[in-house]
Amino acid sequence: MTTTTEWQAESETSPWALCWQAAVGRDFLATPLLAAKIRNRLISALHQRRRELIDFVLLPMEIHAIASIGSDDSVGSVARGIGNVVSRWVRQTQPVRGPVLAGRFWAHPIESEEALRIEVRMLAWRPVVRRVSVTPTYHPHGALRAALGLATSKGFDARPLLLHFGGSVPSARKALRQWVSRRPSEREWRTWELTRGLEPATSAASERRQTTRAFNRASAALIAAAGGSGVDGALDMLEAWVTLRLQAPSMRSARVRRTGLGPRARGLVACLAVDHGLCPATTVARHFQRAKATLSEQMAGCRYRASDRALLATPLRRILDECASLAIKASADRREASNKPR
Repeated sequence: MTTTTEWQAESETSPWALCWQAAVGRDFLATPLLAAKIRNRLISALHQRRRELIDFVLLPMEIHAIASIGSDDSVGSVARGIGNVVSRWVRQTQPVRGPVLAGRFWAHPIESEEALRIEVRMLAWRPVVRRVSVTPTYHPHGALRAALGLATSKGFDARPLLLHFGGSVPSARKALRQWVSRRPSEREWRTWELTRGLEPATSAASERRQTTRAFNRASAALIAAAGGSGVDGALDMLEAWVTLRLQAPSMRSARVRRTGLGPRARGLVACLAVDHGLCPATTVARHFQRAKATLSEQMAGCRYRASDRALLATPLRRILDECASLAIKASADRREASNKPR
């Protein structure tokens, strides 16, 4: 597998994933002419010196692109230039007051060949997930059909995309079709959407409001692993994992309060949540219905103890795997309990 350093050193350009979202009531595909203009704008803006459009997909509420951009170029300037022009065209087509874009663009570097291929598969299936197409190859407003030879390119050069799947056009098209044939899992979608701020995550239980922001990969993976319960579910999952690793009963039980493991466990959960970018300590304090100052003292104690520092250094993948095992065991215990004669 190509490492990040090797990947970036192979050329003077770096691949980026870009995303723009429409504000409520706006539609990037309101008319065929508008859709064609936005498509052409993407192609022209990213077909310049040391810029290369690899893949893209247009949806009513989203624009996604994969592009290689030179190290001496500004990704922010490129994204803002595209967003400003698109905003003007949408406003001309839909002359109503209010913003066109739902906040600033999202941009993230693609760190490996594998990550780029995964991004291609996610973009291929995005129209299906958003229910604007029945299959990835039916959606007309994207690069996939042209890359597979199912439609004319209309100015889009599919070679940069095909080069990531094979040396010759026939073999690359075959490999690309096979690669996008598998639909991403719900957990993959949840993680992908959260990192881009495309879907909200439920905030702390005391507030119960919906917050939409872009999470980092670690926090998005935690929320996705917790299912549909958002940040609260991720905190509950971390609580279960910490409780298991401390070999303690539930941290809210009377026994925990007597043994003193409750504050320590809450501090560990808060440290993990903050370290992985899941939420600030104030959100954890509300989740456990504790004072922020008290929780901060417990967090400081955890960072001081060597045994707790070792626990906090556990790789996220191991935490997720052990949480998955916990969920499987809990599900099996519930089934066994329900099958017992009463």
